[in-house]
Amino acid sequence: MPGTLGHLSFRFLDVVSSRALDSAERAIVESWLNKELATAFFEQPPHDQRHGYEAGLVTVDAGADDDVIVSAVLHDIGKRHSRLGVIGRVIASVLIKLGVPLTRRMQLYRDHGLTAARELAGLGAPALSIDYALHHHGSKPDSIPEDTWRLLSRADEPKAVKMARPGISSATR
Repeated sequence: MPGTLGHLSFRFLDVVSSRALDSAERAIVESWLNKELATAFFEQPPHDQRHGYEAGLVTVDAGADDDVIVSAVLHDIGKRHSRLGVIGRVIASVLIKLGVPLTRRMQLYRDHGLTAARELAGLGAPALSIDYALHHHGSKPDSIPEDTWRLLSRADEPKAVKMARPGISSATR
């Protein structure tokens, strides 16, 4: 955490330009997740829901199995526990990059992968989703196959990056 400056810049643009999921999109997410996981997903701010939904679409378009889809959709659910808005996340990301001491909420934001992994384990999520949430800002763990890691990493790219890459369907645009 927090990712490259380019990733953060494009992710910021995604956040400020995102819209809440409509009823059809919400129904799609509900078809991917069990009730407990869907409840956690919908507790996120709308921009994080949008990011998870679009990540899920990338994996669906690639023909991924259910565990991969769940992993893409839920990898960032730990961010909501920090209760930081967009500006707070920007400040936290800059401070993380600078190595400056963080407030408790900023620490929660920085450690959202660990928080998500713990939460997902408690909700009975697939092992892949727990491992991906924990490691998605780091190196691939041995437990995740290389092709799955590449797909999940591509799914986590900001929308602007996805749109510029060939092989991404129009459903994600």
